[in-house]
Amino acid sequence: MAHNRISWLLIITQIFLLLLAKTNAKIPAIIVFGDSSVDSGNNNYIQTIARSDFMPYGRDFAGGRPTGRFSNGRITTDFISEAAGLKPTVPAYLDPAYNISDFAVGVSFASAGTGYDNATANVLGVIPLWKELEYYKEYQKKLRTYLGDEKANEVISEALYALSLGTNDFLENYYTMPQRRSQYTVDQYQTFLIGIAKNFVTNLYNLGARKISLGGLPPMGCMPLERTSNMANGNECLESYNVVAMNFNDKLSGLVIELNKELSGIQVVLSNPYNIMLQMIKKPSIYGFEVASLACCATGLFEMGYACDRYNLFTCKDANKYIFWDAFHPTEKTDRIIADHVVKTALSKILE
Repeated sequence: MAHNRISWLLIITQIFLLLLAKTNAKIPAIIVFGDSSVDSGNNNYIQTIARSDFMPYGRDFAGGRPTGRFSNGRITTDFISEAAGLKPTVPAYLDPAYNISDFAVGVSFASAGTGYDNATANVLGVIPLWKELEYYKEYQKKLRTYLGDEKANEVISEALYALSLGTNDFLENYYTMPQRRSQYTVDQYQTFLIGIAKNFVTNLYNLGARKISLGGLPPMGCMPLERTSNMANGNECLESYNVVAMNFNDKLSGLVIELNKELSGIQVVLSNPYNIMLQMIKKPSIYGFEVASLACCATGLFEMGYACDRYNLFTCKDANKYIFWDAFHPTEKTDRIIADHVVKTALSKILE
């Protein structure tokens, strides 16, 4: 009898905890679009060199395994999901290990190497933004079958939609390939990208989305890759690229105001990592970092992706001392700080 009573108590406690977990969630789901900053492994399932499904990527992830995240561990959207009372990781839509029951509370359509501009996705043969939207439409159908129309519509309208892209449009496309530079000045190209961003958000809105976070650009001139190329100036941050990032963020800020005025019932915010990240780079010790100019992986000067080799003797032992994991991407610790910052600032109203 005593044994049965204990079993019942355990069951009741578990049900209570489950209900509590549900009511603690600020949003029903997080739905992610973008590039390698938020790709949790979609590129593992397409033909591209823009991959990270091998060690040492993921060495600090649960179970010490590479997931396709361009990090030693979790990424910003994982931390935002957790802060919202959802799961501690956001799975990749193309990962066959997950299904609609997982995706109902969080899903990433992001693809490393992509951008707003279709031409950016073509550089490394990755998923263009229009295709991410097509996957989302497919996801909506699966969600309606799984939850029923009423519940699915509620998830769609109450979910947080997080977009993070734009860096590749400049570093991988505009400044590397000749086509866009021959068509546009950098200012005109920014305006071109903002037009695509507006169109994308409007499409999401027409599909039922109402809570949308547009991710700003980081100080991209301070990435180790860009510093390595700035030898003439003692490997300092490439200020011209930082100015481009700031100007683009200003234009995104203007777009946020515009969209909130034009689309009834929408809530668009700008989640801007620029200032917090620059502060980390300028004063790393405040945040417990020791190295700001080099990455943890390999020599820390230029390696990412396949050049970030598991057998490289130079790879650092403790990634928490570094702001950057590879020459382009932050460490898990940096992403945690950025996520914490945007949750407390831009996303605070959405996650109330």
